[in-house]
Amino acid sequence: MSLSQDAYEIIRRKIITLEFAPGDILDEHHLQEETGLGRTPVREALQRLALEQLVNIIPRRGMYVTEISITDLRELFEVRLPMEELAAELAAQRGTERQFAEMRKTLTMLTDENIPDHDTLIKVDETFHHLVYKAAHNKFLHHAITPLLGLGIRLWYLALPQIGGLQQAVYEHKDILDALEARDGKEAARLLRDHVETFQENIQAAMIA
Repeated sequence: MSLSQDAYEIIRRKIITLEFAPGDILDEHHLQEETGLGRTPVREALQRLALEQLVNIIPRRGMYVTEISITDLRELFEVRLPMEELAAELAAQRGTERQFAEMRKTLTMLTDENIPDHDTLIKVDETFHHLVYKAAHNKFLHHAITPLLGLGIRLWYLALPQIGGLQQAVYEHKDILDALEARDGKEAARLLRDHVETFQENIQAAMIA
């Protein structure tokens, strides 16, 4: 199981960061060489990524990195927005002080003195959202929303040349965390929705341009 997880994380990261671009053919033998892992872990990882809509497996034709379209963007956020709001409300109710402290620690990577690079900004955003999902303490929600986050991060990398790191959007996490620590679920949900909607609007503008 751990080898399959290793293969999954390596391949997923390459897809999300566009090292494997939309439409690229995925060859199992090449992936085995790149990951240093065997056929079974790589195959299991690809099956899992197919379920997350990052890989498209076509019988007798091969495997491809899933394409991205403006329709995908709209449909993705139609589903993601209400789930993000629910995650925030539940996290405000159920999150532990230790989990909030972990969120705060993640945000210390963002300082006024040291402007983070794009990869750091994206990593902070991704980590913060994962921590909110965990703090919601709902395994079904966590399982459903995590793949959507990965799809959103891939869109961010796709739009980087036009929108950059969205530094201000990432700094909005501090206000979201304040609301979570205050146990104000409604405010946390509102702030998180605004945060994700701003992200969506920036990505959409970049894809249309």
